[in-house]
Amino acid sequence: MAVRSGSARWTGNLAQGAGTVSTETGTLANAPYSFRSRFEQGGGTNPEELLAAAHAGCFSMAFAHALSSAGHVPDEVATTAKVHLQQKDGGFVIPLVELATVVKVNGPSDADVQKIADGAKAGCPVSKLFAGAEIRLQLTRA
Repeated sequence: MAVRSGSARWTGNLAQGAGTVSTETGTLANAPYSFRSRFEQGGGTNPEELLAAAHAGCFSMAFAHALSSAGHVPDEVATTAKVHLQQKDGGFVIPLVELATVVKVNGPSDADVQKIADGAKAGCPVSKLFAGAEIRLQLTRA
């Protein structure tokens, strides 16, 4: 089983504080994020943007695999994901993720492509995460 990791560091309070996020591979290294980048239009990244990229990547791979398994290797699968963050009951929730995909593939009918895409959406691990997951927390105080 593959285990991947990311890390984040935050200093200060929510509104004026700031942080960085990194991936274990170093592809994303100390990328800044803040209240403004998450809830307004400030520079830097945010958790929802990272989730959107992860979902778009996961779904594109799952869809390409499903098409290929059905005998229709795609020329390209390009997906944009939009993660909606909304305030609810004094906190925040993600009630909706929109996937917009453009696929270049020869052979199957539009109906067959849609059916394969629907199956890929249901089977994509990140789609499953958004449907609900166990979250484990290991807390260490410094």
